[in-house]
Amino acid sequence: MQPASLHRLRVALRVLLAGAMVAIGVAHFVDPAPFEAIVPSFLPAPRALVLISGFFEILGGLGLLIARTRRLASFGLIALYIAVFPANLNMAIHQIQIGAAPLPPAFLWGRLPFQLLFIAWAYWVGRPDSASASPAPAPTDR
Repeated sequence: MQPASLHRLRVALRVLLAGAMVAIGVAHFVDPAPFEAIVPSFLPAPRALVLISGFFEILGGLGLLIARTRRLASFGLIALYIAVFPANLNMAIHQIQIGAAPLPPAFLWGRLPFQLLFIAWAYWVGRPDSASASPAPAPTDR
């Protein structure tokens, strides 16, 4: 893939991930109950944890769109994906349904490896753009 094409792909995937994170973060505030349902019972204050994770999803998504905060937002989202993994695992173990249509157990288990994809995605879109990552040209001898 050509550098310009790779750059456009990175920008498009950055905007897509940012939009998805903001949307899911907002959903944590609009309808927190489904998210509370998957919080493992050993964790305290499910509502607070859902609202906190929603806040950081919004913050991370918006942070990806700002060059100065992009790298930090990328690492923040990676930390968030790791932090919410127990909830996703809890959902699979206890076959917790959170939508109108029931999800088969294979789907609940099958979605767990996608956390690794999201981690890789956040890392890749958080890397500096090729133009800003290029070293300054070396001075020429005169």
